Amino acid sequence: MADVESTLVLRSQHADPAAFEELIRQHQHMVHALTYRMTGSLADAEDLAQETFLRAYEQIGGFRGTSKFSTWLYRIAVNTCLNWRQSETRRQQLYAQAAEEFSTQQAGEGGAAREEAGEVQAALLKLPAKQRAAIVLTIYDGLNHAEAAQALGCSETTVSWRVFAAKRKLKKLLTAGRALPRRPLATQETRAEDPAPHAP
Repeated sequence: MADVESTLVLRSQHADPAAFEELIRQHQHMVHALTYRMTGSLADAEDLAQETFLRAYEQIGGFRGTSKFSTWLYRIAVNTCLNWRQSETRRQQLYAQAAEEFSTQQAGEGGAAREEAGEVQAALLKLPAKQRAAIVLTIYDGLNHAEAAQALGCSETTVSWRVFAAKRKLKKLLTAGRALPRRPLATQETRAEDPAPHAP
């Protein structure tokens, strides 16, 4: 598999569009999954995935093979996401859209599991971008800290610290979201509307 990929990379470096299209097919799901976890928006994830492959095509001549092609591609995808800028209005629209999507997904079988996945995704979006990237690469995509460090352009120690800090924040966010007990509305209304006792 590695030899086939190396051949495709070499052909792409010699301006073979068919070879690069095959590389896209092999890594499309990986890149799209990463951009979605980084943005929380399917539309923005698609745009960023396309931008990632466009940048990869433009820069593939500089790929030296010192790391895996997937690691090199991860780095381009992460940098594309980190450079993505949102206005406050757009960010609020994103959260509203995500909430609507999660609400729709909860209907039917697997609603509880989907609700939990939605809570985790919402919590991920509240992390600082670099911590979110470290979590996505190491936890979701299974890269070790050395590979993640190559993709993020930092040291393994930095990756370890970002993962540690991100896990602490995620735990706090998820615990806070589930800690508030919900009192039955009917019980509250009944107590509020209980008539005062009549004087004899």
